[in-house]
Amino acid sequence: MIDKAKLKRESKELKTPMGVYQIKNLVNGKVFIGSAYNVPGKLNGHQFTLKIGSHINPDLQKEYNQFGAGNFEFGMLDELKYKEDPDYNYKEDLKFLEEAWIEKLQPFGEKGYNRKQ
Repeated sequence: MIDKAKLKRESKELKTPMGVYQIKNLVNGKVFIGSAYNVPGKLNGHQFTLKIGSHINPDLQKEYNQFGAGNFEFGMLDELKYKEDPDYNYKEDLKFLEEAWIEKLQPFGEKGYNRKQ
């Protein structure tokens, strides 16, 4: 029988890197900035959807197709550290950190793939 409480406790103990990431076009320097609770998983998802041609960002997809996978770098810009409180909600912290990086790098138009909101 599956112990749901144990699984929940173990999943909270599994601390995947969370924070702000970027996808960088090495040909023209354009970047896409995002944030996630699980950065490696999110980057893996971006790589997968780009590879199969179904990425949600059409400009990024177009240039990925044009320049090829080898001309894109996927990585973390800033890691958000975990708090002692296992029930802490990181949503606002992630949003603040992402907004700070977007403000710093201005990844819009000729400089990136993000869209102004």
